[in-house]
Amino acid sequence: MTQELLAHPWFGTWIAALIAAPLALLAHRIGGMVLRRITRPAPAVHAMVVNCTAPARLVLPLAALMMVWQAAPDDLRFIGSVRHLTGLLLIAASTWFVLKAISGFADGVLAQHPSDISDNLQARRVLTQTRVLARTAMSVVVVAGGAMMLMTFPGARQVGASLLASAGVIGIVAGLAAKPVFSNLIAGLQIALSQPIRIDDVLVVEGEWGRVEEITGTFVVVRIWDDRRLILPLTYFIEKPFQNWTRHSAELLGSVFFYFDYGMPLAPLRAEVERIVKAAPEWDGRFFNLRVTDATERTMQVRVLCTAATSGLAFDLRCHVRESVIDFMQREYPQFLPKVRTESIDPAMPSPGPFQGAAAG
Repeated sequence: MTQELLAHPWFGTWIAALIAAPLALLAHRIGGMVLRRITRPAPAVHAMVVNCTAPARLVLPLAALMMVWQAAPDDLRFIGSVRHLTGLLLIAASTWFVLKAISGFADGVLAQHPSDISDNLQARRVLTQTRVLARTAMSVVVVAGGAMMLMTFPGARQVGASLLASAGVIGIVAGLAAKPVFSNLIAGLQIALSQPIRIDDVLVVEGEWGRVEEITGTFVVVRIWDDRRLILPLTYFIEKPFQNWTRHSAELLGSVFFYFDYGMPLAPLRAEVERIVKAAPEWDGRFFNLRVTDATERTMQVRVLCTAATSGLAFDLRCHVRESVIDFMQREYPQFLPKVRTESIDPAMPSPGPFQGAAAG
């Protein structure tokens, strides 16, 4: 039995495989410990190394086995199938390794720029760029890994040769069919680099007010103020106009308009507005004023401007000012609220003659 085992054609190859695989796992363990210690000063690289631990545990033994199968004699029975299967597993494990490396590096970058702070403009910029670029790179890696696995099959190579022979027609058809995909891919890169929008930006788009909740490789999710979600393709933000309230800063200038009778004195109104705004916790202390911005035949238009640190605070501040001023007017000057005047004509009074009316006109 021992003689037959020693004489088996696969004996030497299996022995080499049984030695190579444990050595690869040992190298994985030692190399992982060394890399973790070396990369601690660089959080992004350290996070990438930690994230790659699991796939590396597959990649290294598979690579070692592939080297053993390649060194085996070509006339060994089933060696071609074993090489093919190991190659497929190695490509899949390598694809997983690269995906985990990209994901880990992105997580490490984001950990250095927390977005849960008040002044998070720079953090949101990094968050948007990192997520969009990471998802784009991961999509490319998945496609490349799948293509490499398919090309290991002889049939797939023949199909590829046939497609290349008719590349003209196929290229036109594929280009037309894949236009939305490539348009969104290019739009995603443009958004990541030029950043017309970022995660948590406040937008007014399609007549709706909301925040950017998620940016994927093909669409953007905008969380509207009433918790609905507006889904828009990436190309929308490259091709169409929209409002971004937090493009350079989250600070906003809010406006409130009132309509009062001409008899309303402005001095007490201005003093009351100053008291209301300065007492409001939403006001950031930068600026406020009160101006009469228009005058119609019946009322005067009064505008109050006040600033807040974020769009949410600006909305609350505007509501607070509006409610407080209305309460003040109802309490102190109800007679100067907007009204429509009518004049009653005494029937006993003679009506003006045609000449008198013309003279009065």
